[in-house]
Amino acid sequence: MNFVRNLLISFSTTLRLMTYNKVGFAGFLGVVFIFLLSYIGPYFWPIESAANIGRIYEPPSAEHWLGTDDSGKDIWIQIVNGGRDVIYVALVAAIISTAIAVTFGAMAGFLGGWLDSVIVSITDIFLTIPRLPLLAVLATFIKLNNITFLGVLLGLLGWPFLLRAVRAQTLSLKERDYIKAARALDLGTSHIVFHEMLPNMMTYIVISFTLGMTNAVYEQVALIFLGLVPFSESNWSVMINWGWNHGAMFFKNSIWYIMSPVVAIALLQLAIITMSRSLELVFNPRLRSGD
Repeated sequence: MNFVRNLLISFSTTLRLMTYNKVGFAGFLGVVFIFLLSYIGPYFWPIESAANIGRIYEPPSAEHWLGTDDSGKDIWIQIVNGGRDVIYVALVAAIISTAIAVTFGAMAGFLGGWLDSVIVSITDIFLTIPRLPLLAVLATFIKLNNITFLGVLLGLLGWPFLLRAVRAQTLSLKERDYIKAARALDLGTSHIVFHEMLPNMMTYIVISFTLGMTNAVYEQVALIFLGLVPFSESNWSVMINWGWNHGAMFFKNSIWYIMSPVVAIALLQLAIITMSRSLELVFNPRLRSGD
């Protein structure tokens, strides 16, 4: 009971801190809404399987809130069912890239020596490789038809910038008095890095995590649009690819089918980025006012 009570207190405190920045809190609410719509909405608006060629490219109406596509299917239903894969891939990629960057960046900065040189050299090599062309080349040799594998692949290529930043922060922090005191007390490398240093870098790490999500969204959208990643139809990126390849832009009311997934992706990106403003307040007490 005490654990649940403490968890509720911590959650309510976090929400209160996030409300200090109105724009950031609005972004947080937007993220929550999109997540709920994508993961709970399909139970209320299940995906349609049957086409209705008599209602092709109808404009928005009370029956079809965003109109219909080239086979007469409801666009709103496709939007509701199309966010799960996009969000899942972005989360997997951000978690993996952040874990790699934080672990090896902190080790490189704190331990130094030959380990630092090796990690920095490998990072520099990855930084010189353009990610999207590399992903396009890999997609020709590897079947990216599994969303988990796609997220892992994006995560394995998305860590270099954050690693350099974590290393730089670690180099600065290890000269602080409290770190020198911890080393004098022989508290151990793992304790110093993960209990003394990383908590002081949480603001940057969390923001980098959100940026990792947005980058993963852009990259998977680009790969699917280019036809390099075969996904199901219930995906925002697939909707854009399908509309482009089937000449949707040449039909009178097809703008709704083209723009609906574009707007959905843009709103997800905007919500995640603006939410980071409130996350800064949660992890950086110096930014708070009136607490």
